[in-house]
Amino acid sequence: MAMAMNVTIPVEEPEWNSKPAWKLPGWAEPIIVASILFTAMFMTRRRGFRIFDKSRSRYNSLLDTPESNRSSDELLAYNSNDDDDFDDYLTSAKDPPKQRNCCGTVIQTPNSSRFKNNIHSRILQRFPFLIEMFYWIINYAFYRMTSITSQKIFAKTGIWNVAQSHGIAVLETEQFSWISFLFPVPERDVQQWFMHGHQDFLTVLNKAYALIHIPGTVGFICWYYYVAPSHRTFAVVRRTMTLTNFCAFLTFILFPCMPPRLLPPEFGFLDTVRHDDAQSVWMSGKYVNTLAAMPSMHFGYAFCIGCTLVYHSGLFRRQLEKGEARKAWGWKLWYLLLGVGYPAFILTTIVATANHYYLDAMVATMFAGFSFLSNRVFYVFLPLEDLLLWVVRADKPAPTTGERFRERRGRI
Repeated sequence: MAMAMNVTIPVEEPEWNSKPAWKLPGWAEPIIVASILFTAMFMTRRRGFRIFDKSRSRYNSLLDTPESNRSSDELLAYNSNDDDDFDDYLTSAKDPPKQRNCCGTVIQTPNSSRFKNNIHSRILQRFPFLIEMFYWIINYAFYRMTSITSQKIFAKTGIWNVAQSHGIAVLETEQFSWISFLFPVPERDVQQWFMHGHQDFLTVLNKAYALIHIPGTVGFICWYYYVAPSHRTFAVVRRTMTLTNFCAFLTFILFPCMPPRLLPPEFGFLDTVRHDDAQSVWMSGKYVNTLAAMPSMHFGYAFCIGCTLVYHSGLFRRQLEKGEARKAWGWKLWYLLLGVGYPAFILTTIVATANHYYLDAMVATMFAGFSFLSNRVFYVFLPLEDLLLWVVRADKPAPTTGERFRERRGRI
């Protein structure tokens, strides 16, 4: 504990001059997120495909890689505008078992393409972005379970005390370990700068912390599905963010960590979030893990988004992807500045509001890098996906990633 005392520094809370930020009603944030998702679902719908009219259900898939993991692979090679030929093709198509490589072993899984004319399969074919929505619902469900699981693991020792000791250990690591040179300005000094003379800015950051994380990330996923040069590129980003999530979830469970704002007052942090009543509806409630500071998924998502925007700018690529248009220099610089500026803004936000430590952001960055290099690990779940599709009698749709954007490219 002697070392722990070295990181304490009582700070007298200054008088608050700014008023608490206006709080959105509890129903507003879910509606915002739902609106973003359903707008993306509509914008990326498959043209020329009718759910209830099979004679007008033709389409030309722009899918350009087998890594899309399309269930009905036979549709990819077909390209015809003749309705009778199309119906004959579907009637004569066979549905052999799919060959999946799982952990070095080739296994056979049922091919759900025989269910392509079921109503729910046709709805998915019309609105393939529904699959992406399903993936992120699974992500959110896993996050909800981290708090319950962690509490059960540390039930005997008391999760609050464990999380507090971990938070103090993070501060000690930043200030007294061999990596202390990476953190020349302590987190509390950043917060104190905002508290003395810049409280209005801090109120803005508090609100940004609450409102940007979920809607911003969901909005990015929707936008990139719409503009990505290929589904393969989009899928790499989605798998990277998902694996980063799971790495973080495992850490939340095994290493509960108290955010700086919840540490005892002698550590010098102020709970500005509570003062501004800036809790998001997604960050409150029975199943929300308030002791999940390590790592910062606010920054983890922001880092993934920033890297994607820099890649999308095309400034550091010699060749464009197939079907990708060259961007004007103005757009290239815009994507570059946004790709660098957004993570920097989120880093400032999480530190100034005392929601995270610097080390939280560093670990999130490491998880994102590891996830990018290892994102293909999700291929091991393909057999499970095939079985699930078979059980629900549905066929996985061919994605429309980038199709509508390329159709409008001449007008943008």
